[in-house]
Amino acid sequence: MCNGVFLPHIFVNQELTFSSLVDQVHQVNESVRAHAGRVLDNHLAVRNWLIGRYIVEYEQHGQDRAVYGEKLVQRLSQILTHQIGRGFGQRSLELSRQFYLAFRLIPQTLSAESGQWLTSGPNIRQDLPALLQAFPLGWSHYVSLLGIRSAEARRFYEIEATANQWSVRELERQINASLYERLALSRSPEDVRRLAHEGLVIEKAADLIKDPLILEFLGLEDQPAYSETDLESAIIDHLQAFLLELGKGFLFEARQKRFTFDNDHFFVDLVFYNRLLRCYVLIDLKRGKLTHQDLGQMQMYVNYFDRQVKLPDELPTVGIVLCHRKNDALVELTLPQDSLIFASRYELYLPSKAELKAKVEEVEAVWASKKSRHQ
Repeated sequence: MCNGVFLPHIFVNQELTFSSLVDQVHQVNESVRAHAGRVLDNHLAVRNWLIGRYIVEYEQHGQDRAVYGEKLVQRLSQILTHQIGRGFGQRSLELSRQFYLAFRLIPQTLSAESGQWLTSGPNIRQDLPALLQAFPLGWSHYVSLLGIRSAEARRFYEIEATANQWSVRELERQINASLYERLALSRSPEDVRRLAHEGLVIEKAADLIKDPLILEFLGLEDQPAYSETDLESAIIDHLQAFLLELGKGFLFEARQKRFTFDNDHFFVDLVFYNRLLRCYVLIDLKRGKLTHQDLGQMQMYVNYFDRQVKLPDELPTVGIVLCHRKNDALVELTLPQDSLIFASRYELYLPSKAELKAKVEEVEAVWASKKSRHQ
């Protein structure tokens, strides 16, 4: 590792062939180029935010702004493209303007205040560290974030993409899979607001739960042709994507984990460990409708791990029954309020944002009703 760049290790005691020399040069080139690309993308975000601020400041304070009117961006694009070259198209400049308007609340440590930018401009040498800290993602990430209308959701995805080092592709998948809305479904309005300011903070077992989990990456059609074994095998084949969907801190330990007592053998479909909570997380897969027997079986699995597997300084085991259909009333009736057993649905297709939004509003209404009754 050299200033953030991964350099492949060359074993000096290994007899190098010409082919291995070519491979080493290729790896170094790809590693440095990828790092340079990330750095450039990050600096592009800062540059475009500054351009957006210039445009907005001009619209508000420019003495001759009436000359251009609504065609300001078009005219600016023509001149900059002629003087500088590619990269200053009308669409790019409009995105920069939108970027500044959406992310204008940054640390107040810049050298030039509002109204002075058209004459004095920023001190780039002084302001760059603060701006790079304020915008930790690359420009490609922020282009994706600009498509989110809700400022709270946009801030949540920025925090999570930064903390988890999501690629642009993974960020777009999480946005399309409505991660923010799915997390909001199981949280109070106060906790939803915390999501927007701090991202997903794992402090208790309930923080691990998403309902539903979106498993479109498994490639299984939503039909009765596949079995629970097919589902389990597909998850193992796409384990990295499944771990990302589960959330922060998950480590995979085993599939079909067997334990025995009284000469009877039992198998837990999937066993994970969460390093943030320091506890085991057991997942049982159910292809059909959830039953109270499924919850009872998971309780037995959790009891076994708590009594026979977990260490004294580890937190109690969490059990998740992952099913295609569930009845919330059945779950509430079967499990005690302080239970660490959870039931979560899975979907094999990306959810409708309108449907999820309606569910979030429904949950918020229930929370508001409960709160008013207790006041």
